[in-house]
Amino acid sequence: MSDKKRALIAMSGGVDSSVAVHLMQQRGYDCVGATMRLYEGEVNKENEEEPVCGSSSAVRDAEAVANHLGIPFCAYDYREDFKNEVICRFINTYIEGGTPNPCVECNRYMKFGRLMDKMREEGCDCVVTGHYVRVAYDEKRGQYVLKKGLDESKDQSYVLYNLTKEQLAHCYFPLGEYSKDEIRGIAEELGLFNAGKKDSQDICFVPDGDYASFIEKYTGQTFEEGNFVNREGKVLGRHKGMIRYTIGQRKGLGLALQEPMYVYEKRMDTNEVVLCRNEELFSDTLEAGDVNWIIAPKEGEVVKCKAKVRYKQKEADASVEILGKDKVRVTFTEPQRGITAGQAVVFYEDDVVLGGGTIL
Repeated sequence: MSDKKRALIAMSGGVDSSVAVHLMQQRGYDCVGATMRLYEGEVNKENEEEPVCGSSSAVRDAEAVANHLGIPFCAYDYREDFKNEVICRFINTYIEGGTPNPCVECNRYMKFGRLMDKMREEGCDCVVTGHYVRVAYDEKRGQYVLKKGLDESKDQSYVLYNLTKEQLAHCYFPLGEYSKDEIRGIAEELGLFNAGKKDSQDICFVPDGDYASFIEKYTGQTFEEGNFVNREGKVLGRHKGMIRYTIGQRKGLGLALQEPMYVYEKRMDTNEVVLCRNEELFSDTLEAGDVNWIIAPKEGEVVKCKAKVRYKQKEADASVEILGKDKVRVTFTEPQRGITAGQAVVFYEDDVVLGGGTIL
């Protein structure tokens, strides 16, 4: 029986998780490759080579890499769980007027929920993924913390704020110290066939990016047309169904207006999409629920931090007031553009993630 530590590597078939195997082998771990079968749908017709995470092709690619690197491999069928935990939440959020972030839910319930259970079953010590983030032990706080990846352009800490300090004690993110170019270079040196494989850009179960058509096809529902109105209630035209629009959207409205207009609000009760000028999209406060604190604030504390409300956005100075067990009010020093219900707000102290929640 080996005394080596064992790592369960979440393999997507892409270059990042493939190189993660090699990096963990270098650290002296016995590695077990694991792919979750999550969804089997249509490929992106415009780019059939684009990877679809959790599909049969992803399983084949991951297994081929595992064989190349000489590690055992297993695939777990989680399609039913994925439907319930990710797809249904995604659809319900859109129907309720929000804009969901399914990658957050997938990480929460699948990669660091179901896969953590498999880690224990397989007798492994940690779950490893190809995310560009880091884990460190904070001596002062006496706990593990989540930190941004060193490559700011690839940092994925925003979608991992739901991790707990207990989970972080059993997570490893070897790519957090590298840039994407360095990872591709390592893959080429290893002779991996997927060294040049493109990153997946869209949501895995909507590879063509047409969320509205997916929801209508999946649910069998149609969503009624209604009015575009300005903030004063003046009718500006007709929209093609609420689920086709998100806060801050300008393109695809199908209107000929005298000036650029953006989606300001979706009034579900009246089936109206409210449009506004760009400067009216800015707000300095939000409320968020389902909050997870990796680093818990003291009781009654108003947390001074940086926060961001979109994945690709820069963090901004903010104060976080605790309203209840898992609810907060966030006040920004400078107004933020297009704060959107259903998206995540994530809190930072320098490069450390404090926590985050779902914007209400």
